Amino acid sequence: LAGQRWQFSARCVSSAPAKRIALHSAFPVLKLPLLPIQHHVYEANLRNSNACQKKYTELKDKVRRGGGETAVARHTQRNRKLLVRDRLCLLLDDDNFLELSPFAGLGLPYGDIPSAGCLTGIGRINGLWCVFIANDATVKGGTAYPISVKKQLRAQEVAIQNRLPCVYLVDSGGAFLPLQSEIFPDKNHGGRTFYNEAIMSAMKIPQVALVCGSCTAGGAYIPTMAEEAVMVHQIGTIFLGGPPLVKAATGEEVSPEDLGGARLHAEVSGCVDHFAWKEKEAFDQTRNIISTLNFQLPEEEEDTAKRKAGEEPLHSSQELLGLAPRSYSHTLDVRMVTLSKTHNTVGYADSAVSVLIGSISLSRILFAGQIVSRLTDGSRFQEFKARYGTTLVTGFAKIHGHLVGIVANNGALTYEAALKGSHFVQLCDQRDIPLLFLQNTAPAAPLTLSAAQAEMNSNHLKAQGSMMSAVACASVPKITVVIGGCHGADSYAMCGRAFDPNFLFLWPNARVSLTAPGHAGSLLPADDEQEEKLNQNLEEESLAFFSSGRMWDDGVILPQETRTILGVCLDIIKQQQYQLSIEKRRSVLIRM
Repeated sequence: LAGQRWQFSARCVSSAPAKRIALHSAFPVLKLPLLPIQHHVYEANLRNSNACQKKYTELKDKVRRGGGETAVARHTQRNRKLLVRDRLCLLLDDDNFLELSPFAGLGLPYGDIPSAGCLTGIGRINGLWCVFIANDATVKGGTAYPISVKKQLRAQEVAIQNRLPCVYLVDSGGAFLPLQSEIFPDKNHGGRTFYNEAIMSAMKIPQVALVCGSCTAGGAYIPTMAEEAVMVHQIGTIFLGGPPLVKAATGEEVSPEDLGGARLHAEVSGCVDHFAWKEKEAFDQTRNIISTLNFQLPEEEEDTAKRKAGEEPLHSSQELLGLAPRSYSHTLDVRMVTLSKTHNTVGYADSAVSVLIGSISLSRILFAGQIVSRLTDGSRFQEFKARYGTTLVTGFAKIHGHLVGIVANNGALTYEAALKGSHFVQLCDQRDIPLLFLQNTAPAAPLTLSAAQAEMNSNHLKAQGSMMSAVACASVPKITVVIGGCHGADSYAMCGRAFDPNFLFLWPNARVSLTAPGHAGSLLPADDEQEEKLNQNLEEESLAFFSSGRMWDDGVILPQETRTILGVCLDIIKQQQYQLSIEKRRSVLIRM
């Protein structure tokens, strides 16, 4: 079933498509300026966004320092190895890559593990988007913690979902033994890495390993299961047990190079395919290997022309900082988000300004449109079922020239809104159009206080179940951005983490929890002390950086950078159609 699922999600053809001309679109322009009544909410959101951005910058600086000055000095001077980001500079075409989960490993019970001890992401090698998994040996000597394993498995999952070649930069000391019960025994623990390697090879997803440091214990299987492996002389080593274990077991003294160095594995064991004297040579060889992969990419001029054809939004992306809601009651029209111009600056994800007029919040109805209008090309948006289920905004737009279907919360996910969402998701699946979910769900489930309310909630549950089924079974690519709240069952229908989106990002102002802080009373019997304690826990545990530290997402992104990142993700997703001859499944490549 898993194999069939990946096949359905691929939506690939056996040969590269001929040059096509996209249909011309004349979607209406969303003109949603801020109203005077909304300014006080906008200003409150902006202050919160600036505080979140400051926190984002502090954490980003922290993870970039890796294991600290002492560890960096030991790595570069004594071990004479390059730092992980310097290695990526040699591997990738440029430094314009999409890093995944950079804050993973922060604030964990067993301490801070900056970037979970490894960098993962997607960058171009010879023009081809590739996933990279690069150990950072300055963090705990490259030792693998439970969060390290989780991050590597997520990177492999991204490679499988999007059929991306995968490059491993191996410099690992094996598992952290005191936490072995959280690393070794279960299905999604360390052994899953090697299972994934075999499955990816059978799916004809290329994998290349570069051994540029220690490759001890379980880490030794990564290069030996890759399709091609490169190893650096006097730096790279591969063995299950190092020289200290040999001496303890046999009394024999042996050097790392003699036990498992590059010469041994290139000339005697055959475990690696390419020998490199220096790291620079090894990265050149790796890039040459990638150039042998069977992809036929579009001409560079065609790609550039397509990007230039995409109009910038009518409004500045900086306005998204004031649209990112500090709470559900500060939500502005989501349509306003898709109207903003893109700037290469930091951004936030929750547009919130709510002004209640009668039983409907006018500003919340505007919220979806305000955000949408700051993300889409030319702030254009073809809305679907605009007059039905108005608390969910659905419609078609283009982002950097890519046609997408947008599903955005604009209030509570009501019975009508869920039916509308189910209809639209199936429509996009029928037309092979990728889906973009902008998630800002209600802080708590509706209470049942009367028989009429019970009937309404029952219908609501059935409609929500229908939308969940549509989202789960849709075989088109899906991207989710949590711009506000991610709470309760509504988040499942909006393609939360459990529903396997290709990418899921949070804005710094986002909140992720079963119910929002301050709403614990909706889940508990009357008990003021217990409710206060739970609300305090929710306040801390719902923060975006708490979520990202545990890898419940693919990273925290700034609102003003959202359009750029979405364009990159859509480029990455589209690349799979350029791979030649992928339909035929073959057995795993067995190394000698």
